[in-house]
Amino acid sequence: MKKKYFLFLASLLFFCILLSAQEEQKMKVWSPAFGYGEEIPVKYSCDGANISIPIYFALLPEESRSLVLIMDDPDAPGGDFVHWILYNIPADRKFLPEDMTPLQIKKEDIREGLSNFGKIGYGGPCPPSGTHRYYIRLYALDIPSDFEPGLSRDDLLKRIKGHVLAEAKWMGLYSR
Repeated sequence: MKKKYFLFLASLLFFCILLSAQEEQKMKVWSPAFGYGEEIPVKYSCDGANISIPIYFALLPEESRSLVLIMDDPDAPGGDFVHWILYNIPADRKFLPEDMTPLQIKKEDIREGLSNFGKIGYGGPCPPSGTHRYYIRLYALDIPSDFEPGLSRDDLLKRIKGHVLAEAKWMGLYSR
């Protein structure tokens, strides 16, 4: 009986380790500015300097040709509110620095989409009241995403449909 119990526990432990190792191999996105589910610092919001958040990524699929990043707020009163869209991010990049300027973006041939603020570029957290969640979603694509600048999220998602190799997300909170 003890031998069967030991074998069961050993099998369960092996399965957990295997599952954990597989989990670690998934593409990752994060910000060193705040932990997952933690408060986004004021400087990245409309109440502060409204500068873009530093974002890091790792474990992209080898076949990745480009990256797409979308930051949105699903808790907005009118529904999901898009704060930032970037595409044609080179697949060999490892991060986007804090306060990425339009000049840096243009120089690197990264494209920006249209936010729900009605403009191209970053718009930080700015909820009317309460606490909102802000998701940063990263998509690895098997195609270049060198589409024209100014795409909406819906248009961009239609164009990349069927080309997403992996997806990762990071979430922060902001309150007013």
